[in-house]
Amino acid sequence: MKQITSLERPKSLTTLTCDVLRKEILNGALEMGEALSEVTTAKRLGVSRTPVREAFFQLGIEGLVKTEPQRGTFVFRLDREEMADLCNVRCLLECEALRLVFAKKPQALAKKWKTIVQKMTSALEAGEVVNYLNLDTEFHQVLLTLSTSEYLQQAYTPLNFKITALRNRLHKHSEHLDKGFKEHIHLAQLAAEGKLEEAISVMRSHTLLFDGSYWEYNAGQILPE
Repeated sequence: MKQITSLERPKSLTTLTCDVLRKEILNGALEMGEALSEVTTAKRLGVSRTPVREAFFQLGIEGLVKTEPQRGTFVFRLDREEMADLCNVRCLLECEALRLVFAKKPQALAKKWKTIVQKMTSALEAGEVVNYLNLDTEFHQVLLTLSTSEYLQQAYTPLNFKITALRNRLHKHSEHLDKGFKEHIHLAQLAAEGKLEEAISVMRSHTLLFDGSYWEYNAGQILPE
């Protein structure tokens, strides 16, 4: 008997609405701190207010929007202290992921990072900064995926959304990417050489907010004064 392929259910209006708004927040189409109106958003996307309201709720869980009583719903915004805290937690998770991956799948990480760095190089040489930033996100996501830790990945996802949104707001400042790019190259080299402690040291420099770090260097471009 010929097997029947199961049908994939179409996405709900809520999911589609959430996907569109999430993408707009991540790519910078919606500004940090921007007010979001249910009525305006529903009209713009051609849906009722219900899926918009439900999408706002889901995006709130992801930390990408914040609903304030008597005020409304806003795209997330960070001050310097909040960003430092975000970077600190992210660093803890990525350094732990490094330990897990170096113990379980070091060759897989080295291979994937080498490929991504090659693509990053091509993207920068072609002036494709947006593509480079997407590869930057992929570089870090690969690490968490290879860790095979479900709980680590669940903890990382909402942080990664915010980091991606912050990173993508730097696309107009391509001259600021050099430091981060060199650190990606260094991390890929250390993975290939199996040097865990050195990789952790570079990862800390790459992810934390402190004087001279990548995020500190760019903070003035993406944080309110």
